[in-house]
Amino acid sequence: MFGTLYGVGVGPGDPELITVKAFRLMQECPVIAYPKKRMGGKSYALEIAELYLNTEEKEMLGLVFPMTKEQATLEKEWNKTVEACWSYLREGKDVAFLTEGDPNLYSTFIHMARLMQQLHAEVPIRTVPGISSILGAASQLQLPLADGDEQVAIIPATDDREAMKKAIIEHDTVLFLKVAKVIDLMIEVLEELGLTDKASVVTKATSPYELIWRDVRSLRGQELEYLTLMAVKK
Repeated sequence: MFGTLYGVGVGPGDPELITVKAFRLMQECPVIAYPKKRMGGKSYALEIAELYLNTEEKEMLGLVFPMTKEQATLEKEWNKTVEACWSYLREGKDVAFLTEGDPNLYSTFIHMARLMQQLHAEVPIRTVPGISSILGAASQLQLPLADGDEQVAIIPATDDREAMKKAIIEHDTVLFLKVAKVIDLMIEVLEELGLTDKASVVTKATSPYELIWRDVRSLRGQELEYLTLMAVKK
């Protein structure tokens, strides 16, 4: 009998936004897996959840995910990560993999689950939905994302200027994720469309580290945290 691999969404940052089901599974699963930074920084997902965990009673499994596009390195490191979880699952131990936000929305758990299915198809995999940073940011901004027939887009921010512009033009509301690396370009696009007053930027929504900017032009040339999004509502 193999253990079950759970992808557990722990929400955008406020520990009180963790679901009852996520709380129960964190109590019941003997193994808690979480993304760990290679250089020793604290895991954001674990920090959200640790209020509800007695780490001395759990087997804590910190997993390093490679930040590279080199295919050989990616494959090697991802296989190591999956095998680390498999070492517990094959003993019949359930593993709760913590992920900020929701495990089915731009999460490391998506690839983890896919590769686990390929390498160890016998392992049951379940997910526990969590409140995404998108919903957390909307709440903090008091921004209704959609009403009636309005359309919402969730877009990973890139340096493709025309694609970013098109997304804004074609939707009533757009949430641009991981916007930090292209913030200057996004400000230029908004200025071109005359929409700088319709945009806000949020870092680590709902967490103690949350920062909100309603004048996005003030961010030109600044370095922002990785977990930063931009909301544009026309």
